[in-house]
Amino acid sequence: MSGLFAEPGMDTHQPETPPHVRRLPEVIVNRIAAGEVIERPAAAVKELVENAIDAGARRLEVSLAGGGVDRIIVTDDGVGMSADDLALAVDRHCTSKLRDETLVHISTLGFRGEALPSIGAAARLCITSRPRGESGAWRIRVEGGKVSPVEPAAGAPGTSVVVEDLFFATPARRKFLKSARVEGRHAENVVRRLALAVPQTAFRFVLDERVLFDLPAQDMAARSAALLDASEADGFLEISGERDGMTLSGFICPPSVHRSTANGQFMLVNGRPVVDPVLKTAVRVAYRRVIEPGRHPVVALMLTVPPDRVDVNVHPAKTELRFADEASVRSLVIGTIQRALEHGAGSVGVRPVLSSAPRQARIWYPPEKGAAPPIPAPAFHAPTPEGVRFAEGRLQFGDAPAARTLPPVAMPSPGAGWDAPAVSTPATGQAEPTYTASVQPVAADHPLGAAIAQVLDTYILAVAADGSLVLVDQHAAHERLTHERLRAQFLSGHVQAQRLLVPDVVDLPRVQVELLLARQPTLEKLGVEIEAFGGDSVLVRALPAMLRSSDAVSLLRDLADELEADENGAPDEMAALDGRLDAVIARMACHGSIRAGRRLSVEEMNALLRQMEETPRAGTCSHGRPTWLKLSKADLEKLFGRR
Repeated sequence: MSGLFAEPGMDTHQPETPPHVRRLPEVIVNRIAAGEVIERPAAAVKELVENAIDAGARRLEVSLAGGGVDRIIVTDDGVGMSADDLALAVDRHCTSKLRDETLVHISTLGFRGEALPSIGAAARLCITSRPRGESGAWRIRVEGGKVSPVEPAAGAPGTSVVVEDLFFATPARRKFLKSARVEGRHAENVVRRLALAVPQTAFRFVLDERVLFDLPAQDMAARSAALLDASEADGFLEISGERDGMTLSGFICPPSVHRSTANGQFMLVNGRPVVDPVLKTAVRVAYRRVIEPGRHPVVALMLTVPPDRVDVNVHPAKTELRFADEASVRSLVIGTIQRALEHGAGSVGVRPVLSSAPRQARIWYPPEKGAAPPIPAPAFHAPTPEGVRFAEGRLQFGDAPAARTLPPVAMPSPGAGWDAPAVSTPATGQAEPTYTASVQPVAADHPLGAAIAQVLDTYILAVAADGSLVLVDQHAAHERLTHERLRAQFLSGHVQAQRLLVPDVVDLPRVQVELLLARQPTLEKLGVEIEAFGGDSVLVRALPAMLRSSDAVSLLRDLADELEADENGAPDEMAALDGRLDAVIARMACHGSIRAGRRLSVEEMNALLRQMEETPRAGTCSHGRPTWLKLSKADLEKLFGRR
């Protein structure tokens, strides 16, 4: 009967004598370990670069061919290794990075002593190293786990590691690799994350003889800006927070800058690049109300945690962590980011992505002051009112910025005169219309500037204090203002609940029932009244009044699923409940906002700009789209081919 339950293809024949336990050869052990440590070329690159950083490298170069499968070269100017150290480095669990045996106070990126033996077991490995102060270098080779003796060689101070024909000894692993382009992109992402960990180290990355980036030694702000590559951002938000002995710092992009994947999220814990689900979830929750659904924010976070409150020895790749208090870490990240995002519009925004100008402009521009006089252009003989000047000889960018608002001018109909106040000119004696311009200086504390026009009855044009042109979507902006006001009203106290005519009984797994009942007081503040109904059931007596048309069963099941997936999360952070409340508020805000196509006076436009500057999260609308854009002098010059 046991054969009835055997898996397809499984050999059910039982040997007459049981097999004896035996010790596997060292070569096989290394190849098995290589499957855990070296999953793909990017993993090998990560281990080699970490070794170079731990060796104190100040200049580091990574070169890949064929996505890293054909060849990987990592060269550094670190402390180097002697002949004896080189021989031990390719043995399993030999390392110079552990100072004690507690595995708690780990200050280096690597410490397990598995990387080099694993790479040597799966590829052809050659290491050339020269200690600082020595006159010569040493070299060792490992091919498929077979180690050659250490021999003298020529080499610069530091270490150079060459890995060729990766996975030639384990063809099954090589068969499942992606294309060279995909593998190369993974390796590039790994090197970028490591480059953020040590901004004082210069990094150069070459893929198939193409230099993808060459970063000098720099400070953390400059390194973050270079690696995040958010050229459309009008600046970064610097964050800083502290909680329970932990500190969080870093730089984040405004919510109008986002990506289709999470590749733009760089996270360091005690200087170690990690891909941690707790941190990723916290970032997602912090941005949820200000970013488009399905998009991912761009951040560079540096978290410092006491060593005894985090375990880095969870996985051979060392990218996963275990926090002693995940709830505190989560609260620190969410609170710090949300405080930074609560600024009003104007401090940081988003610039449109502009196409590159042609290399050689065909338009002649007048020279700057002091140069030769310009060539006179043919005169344009169309009649122009005396007081109007649509272009000036030279824009006075050095003068104090000012915004000019012109009164609307009625265009003349055929055969009719100008519909404007008339004065007599001495030359002709004919009536000419007069035009006045009211000059309004822009206050420096008003980053969105002063409104000068309304375009298509939808977009507000303003001039900022630095002379930049600001464009505002009036409907999107007012939608965010209305949304924040309505949300503050609804959440100022208990959310109004509406009792169900017939309470709903929801059957859930025991774990989810316990999670919901443990958060019963918080749910009541949000308008959800539940109680235990015996066994694995929960009774729903009331729902928020705004969600009167919602299905109580589906709402509670979604909320229970999210709480089980993130036990440290709060109900007011879950999309199942808070997201639905926010969606209703967003619809109410959308219908109660200024519509596109409505004409506004200058006073109304300026009042809208001032409210945007004072309202939290006003940089995006309720759906995550930007409410304002900014065009600087450089942006405008690029549009017109001046640079």
